[in-house]
Amino acid sequence: MRKIASLVFALTFLLTACEGDPGPPGPPGQNGVIIVGQSFERTTDLVAPNYEATFEIPLDIELLETDMVLVYHLVGIDIDGLDIWRLLPDTVYTNDGQQFQYNFEHNFDLVTVFIEAPSTFDFNSLLDADIFDQTFRTVILPVDFVNSNNLDVTNYSDVMEYIQ
Repeated sequence: MRKIASLVFALTFLLTACEGDPGPPGPPGQNGVIIVGQSFERTTDLVAPNYEATFEIPLDIELLETDMVLVYHLVGIDIDGLDIWRLLPDTVYTNDGQQFQYNFEHNFDLVTVFIEAPSTFDFNSLLDADIFDQTFRTVILPVDFVNSNNLDVTNYSDVMEYIQ
């Protein structure tokens, strides 16, 4: 009986004595899977009567039900010549104190961008720069990837790091 107790004690000591502090955590990973988003860009006019445009999602882009679809609006170019993009919906304030929004909706085949405004909005107050030659970039990201990386989708530069 004493030999068994000594053996159990020695075994317990060996198993617990070899335990040390855990090392620092490794870099975050994706379990060996590379996940890349896809995008496409269109330039269009948003004119009366509907102030909208619809784009077909290219056939080479596989859109899953769980994917996140984002649309960015090209609003200008900075002093270094770089594009300035804003995530939709994007509210615009007019010189006469009104406001409207560029917004979008999508399904598996199409993305529609449009101007929406309160019922009191005077669409005649829109400037040519508000409706003609508007460029939109649609970005499709796997939602699991976005959630696991805490990706700030409002930061266009961060999002574009993951687009092919």
